[in-house]
Parts: sequence; C-alpha cells; structure tokens
Amino acid sequence: MPEKIDQQLFLFLNSLNSPFWDSVMSAISGIIIWVPMYIAILVWIGIKYKNKFLLLLPFIILAVVVADQTSVHLFKNVFKRLRPCHEPAIREMVHLVDCYCGGLYGFVSSHAANSFNVALLSLLLIKNRWFSVFIILWASIVGYSRIYLGVHYPADVLFGSLLGALTGWGIYNLYKISDKKLGGERDPKTSSSCSV
Repeated sequence: MPEKIDQQLFLFLNSLNSPFWDSVMSAISGIIIWVPMYIAILVWIGIKYKNKFLLLLPFIILAVVVADQTSVHLFKNVFKRLRPCHEPAIREMVHLVDCYCGGLYGFVSSHAANSFNVALLSLLLIKNRWFSVFIILWASIVGYSRIYLGVHYPADVLFGSLLGALTGWGIYNLYKISDKKLGGERDPKTSSSCSV
C-alpha cells in the first residue's frame, strides 16, 4: 500500500472517534479481557483432542512465540517505520487514547499478528463454522482497534494479520505432520479395514 494512501486512510479511520468508543477500543486492544476467551479456546481444544493435547500444546506455544517475536525482530526492528503517533508530519492530527503511543516503530502490528495467529490456528483445530466467523471477526476488531487508538497504520495491521495467519497455518501444518509421523492419523487412501 503506497505510504500516502496509508496515511490518509489512517487519518480518516482514526478521526472516527468518540469518548464511548475510546473506552471500548482501549478495552478491546487490552489483553486482560481476552484471557477468559483464550482459556475457553484451550479447554475446547483440550476436550476435542484429549490425549493428543499434550502433543499439540507445544505447537500452540510455538505459534504464539513465533508470531510475537517475528513481528518485532524481523519487522519492527528491521523496517523501523515510525508509528503514526511518532510521525512528525501527522502526529498533531492523531487521536490518541489516554496519551498512549507505544514503542517507536509500528510495522508490523504485533496485536494483529498475535490475534490472527490465534484465530487461524484455533479455527483450523476446532473446525466449527460459528466459531470461525466469531474468531475472524474478533481478530479483525482487534486489528482495527490499533488504528482507532492511533498506534498503527492500516498497512501495519494488514501485514501483521497476514504474518499471524501464515504463522498459524504453518504451525498447524507442522503439528499435522508430527501427528502423522507419530501414527496419530491414518491416510484414508492407504488404510483399509479389509485384508486382501
């Protein structure tokens, strides 16, 4: 996305604010209110996968670490793109909530990477249509909250979301390969209940 368009889109979206939405978006962007949801997802996965859960858990932890750390060390610290609230050309126009701006660099959004990682990995594991709609909507709202709060451009959120989704998808496939190698999944094309 060209930088000028990204800035203009950011300023438009960030300007759609009110005291009520300031409180809502600040809460959505926080971690504490989502902890019960994360626990519920883990419980759901634990019930569904039963004795495979101990094999699956390290992959879930790996996905969280990879999404979070790559967003910082392979993107923010490499591209060094200033957050809109630190950008001298527009910072006076940025609506901030509680004067919070965050670290200096914003590309890519770690919130978007983490939420889309959780979303994609969990929907692939749970495979429930209503849960999939809910979790993608949740991740999208978390991403939007970062623009609303003035700490990320739309491109930061878009590419953070892609990074998170790719991480979730990649770790899910690593889990499937490991599960198959350990004999946890049989290929329906090669397995048969009949002997010849």
